[in-house]
Amino acid sequence: MAAPQVFTSREMIEKLISFDTTSHLSNLDLIDFVESYLASHGVKSRRVMNEDRTKANLFATLGDETQAGGIVLSGHTDVVPVEGQDWSSDPFSVVERDGKLYGRGTSDMKSFIALVLSRVPEFLKAGPKIPVHLAFSYDEEVGCLGVRPMIDSIIRDLPRPQVVIVGEPSSMKVVNAHKGIHSYNTKVTGLEFHSSQTHLGVSAIQYAAELITFLMQLADEMRERGDASGRFSPPCTTINIGTIQGGTALNIIPKSCSFLWEYRPLPDADPSEIITRFNAHVEEDVLPRMRAVFPGASIETTVRAQSPGLAALDGDPGETLVMKLAQCNSAEAVSYNTEAGLFQLADIPTVVCGPGDIAQAHKPDEFIELSQIAECETFMKRLAEYVSGQSI
Repeated sequence: MAAPQVFTSREMIEKLISFDTTSHLSNLDLIDFVESYLASHGVKSRRVMNEDRTKANLFATLGDETQAGGIVLSGHTDVVPVEGQDWSSDPFSVVERDGKLYGRGTSDMKSFIALVLSRVPEFLKAGPKIPVHLAFSYDEEVGCLGVRPMIDSIIRDLPRPQVVIVGEPSSMKVVNAHKGIHSYNTKVTGLEFHSSQTHLGVSAIQYAAELITFLMQLADEMRERGDASGRFSPPCTTINIGTIQGGTALNIIPKSCSFLWEYRPLPDADPSEIITRFNAHVEEDVLPRMRAVFPGASIETTVRAQSPGLAALDGDPGETLVMKLAQCNSAEAVSYNTEAGLFQLADIPTVVCGPGDIAQAHKPDEFIELSQIAECETFMKRLAEYVSGQSI
């Protein structure tokens, strides 16, 4: 039998960063490595594949998976693209400068996964009395797609864990609330005509602009409502228009226009209000005016991604445990979205706590500070002591 593979935190970070797992690519090379690494320590893994079997979630348990009250350590293996970004070094090779490690995924969020994996020998050493479940997903960056079937598998096959720790970058602070995200593609189809005959054509761009104006009016309304909890920044449900495309030439009334948009509702807000009001405005006001000129005009809105927010469960024992491990006196709220809301939707207490700063995510020259790595190492040491039955 081959000797167990051993990696320092730094070595494991370097290894995981070396895999280009941009969301449009496969993550199987990384999964193969992690599966082999865990197997060298006698830990069995199981994969939850996507439909075309080009990507996989990986789930493994350190200890007795049939025991209730386990701790789930969750992270996504995919990263955002580097194309078009001005990197000063190879994004898939870790470079250290001024107390920071640079590379795509160092902050979001391969360092967390690396720190978990490098501590596997420590978790196993004393024989964990409380199981530690490792849950590594694909396609978080494109709508939290991969984790969903893995969560289904967890709730179907395992006793209920006491808490899920999603290791998104939170500067090792405990986050117990975040906003949801709902994103859409709206395509407006009008009627082409010579630009001098505006009364005969139906301008897709003009009506798309009306729809965007309506969304911005809703955004103003959301801003006025504010955030009753007083915890979020910005303190409201937000709406953003991401891209817009349309038209052929200046002297042609445009036939088509499409735009991508999203809203991020507060966790206690009605997640369907904005899309419901948008669709009603389309059907009751905009489409009738378009079809009065051209009966074939249309407005189609399709869902790109939806992921729920995370609602605070103050006083939950799992949250209290993570705060003790992180030595935090209070939990925080953030505006970015994670897989945590999906775990909570499955009735598993969940918090976010991981190394790195979300401000570095998705940027060129993404980095994580070495001090954050050290802080997470201490967190994992305390967790290893807790699951082995020691007091913390």
